[in-house]
Amino acid sequence: MGAAQRSRRWLVPVTAVAVVAGVAALGPVVADASPNLPGISAQDLLAKVQTAKVDGLSGTVTTSLDLGLPAIPGVVGGEDASQFTDLLSGEHTARVAFAGPDKARVSVLDQMAERVLTTDGKTAWIYDSSKREATKIAVPAHTQKPQTTPQNQTYDPQAVAKQFLAAIDPSTKVEVTGTESVGGRDAYKLRLTPKTDKSTVGSVTLAVDSKNWVPLQVTVMPRTGNDPAVQVGFSSVSFAVPSASTFAFTPPSGVKVTEQKVPAAKEPKTLPKKPDATKPAADQPTTVGTAWETVAVLRTGKSGLPSGNQALDQLLKNAPTVQGSWGSGKILTTKMVSALIADDGRVFVGMVTPDALQSAAAKAPR
Repeated sequence: MGAAQRSRRWLVPVTAVAVVAGVAALGPVVADASPNLPGISAQDLLAKVQTAKVDGLSGTVTTSLDLGLPAIPGVVGGEDASQFTDLLSGEHTARVAFAGPDKARVSVLDQMAERVLTTDGKTAWIYDSSKREATKIAVPAHTQKPQTTPQNQTYDPQAVAKQFLAAIDPSTKVEVTGTESVGGRDAYKLRLTPKTDKSTVGSVTLAVDSKNWVPLQVTVMPRTGNDPAVQVGFSSVSFAVPSASTFAFTPPSGVKVTEQKVPAAKEPKTLPKKPDATKPAADQPTTVGTAWETVAVLRTGKSGLPSGNQALDQLLKNAPTVQGSWGSGKILTTKMVSALIADDGRVFVGMVTPDALQSAAAKAPR
C-alpha cells in the first residue's frame, strides 16, 4: 500500500495543540427512516470499514454525552466547574472539515461564541472569540506529524469508531442489525457487543456509509440503562474535498494574537537505550488487560492528581476510600467510566466495573 493511500485511511482531524472544547447544544443527531439496502455480512462490512479511504470531507458533527457523572455538592458553577462538567455531559456541536493527514478545521460554538482550531499543514491557529484571543503556531517542514487530541477526536466519528474497532477480538460479538439514514446518507448498522461482564460497555453501534464505508455515527450504550452514554455523528456531511481556503484563518480586528513555533524534530545522535519494560517512565501511561477490559495506568507522582480544580477536588473529597493488595485510594465511578486514584500517585482508568478496576490495579507493576 502506497503512502498516499495510507494517508487517506481513517481521515482524522489533525492539529498541533490541545484545547478544551466546551460547546453549546444545538440538538442531537437525527436518524431518518430505515433505507432499503442490499444485504451484507458482518465480516464483509467490517472489512470494508477497516479499509475505507476518503480524500476529504466536511459537515456538522453533534455529540451527546451522558456518562452518569454524579452531582457535585458545594460547586455552584463558574468557568472552572463548567469546563470540567462540559466535557462529560450534555449535547455539543461543531462544524468540521478534513483534507489529507495535515489539514483540518474544527469550529465549535459556546453560548454564542466561537472557538476555532485549524491547520493547513504549515500554520495552525487557535481562536476563542469570547476571550478575543488567538494563537498562531508555525509548524516547520519535516516536523513530526501533529498529534490528534482527545478534544478533536470528540468531533470525528471515524476516530471514535477506530478506538472501539481496536477492541475487537474473540470476546466481541459482531453483527449487522439493520440500516438507517444519518446526515442524509444511507448507512448500515454494525453492532459490537462485548461478551465480558467486566466492561461497562453494553454495545457500540456504528452507522456505516453504504457507499464510502466510513462511520457516520457512533452510539455507545452502557451495560445498564436504556439511553446512550455517548453518541457522535454527522447531522450533515459532504465527501467533496474542501478547498485550501477552508483551512486558512484571519483573526478579526482587535483580537490579541500570540505567536508560537513548534521546534523541528531532530534526529538523535545516538540510539537511545532500550527501556526496562518492568520500569515504565514516570510520565508514560501503560495499560493492564486487553480489549474491553483494558485499564490505563498513569503515574502522577507521590502528590497524586494536581489540585486547584474545584469540581475535581470536590469529587475526590466525596469519593469512597478503597483498599486492597495494590494499596489504598479513592475510587470514582460513573455508568461508563471508573477511575481509581491510589495514594501512591498511580491513577487507573477504564470502561470497566469498579471490581475489575481494582483487580487490574493489583496486577499493575508499582
